[in-house]
Amino acid sequence: MAPDPLFTAAFGEVFQAEGLRIIKTMPQTPRMNAICERVIGTLRRELLDRILILGERHLARVLRECLIHYNLHRPHQSR
Repeated sequence: MAPDPLFTAAFGEVFQAEGLRIIKTMPQTPRMNAICERVIGTLRRELLDRILILGERHLARVLRECLIHYNLHRPHQSR
């Protein structure tokens, strides 16, 4: 798969230097960005705007609890 011409290799190296993994999306999934933005917006509005995060460990625990609630306990998700 060819790299995006808008971003150079140095652009990706900045993220990798911070220990982040770059995930490339397929060209056939143009809605992927919209889906990711919706998930991030939901987490910000329903979680991060309401809780003061005290550290990385606390964030991981809060996100884990949010994931359980989001996937199991919401009324419209019940079968």
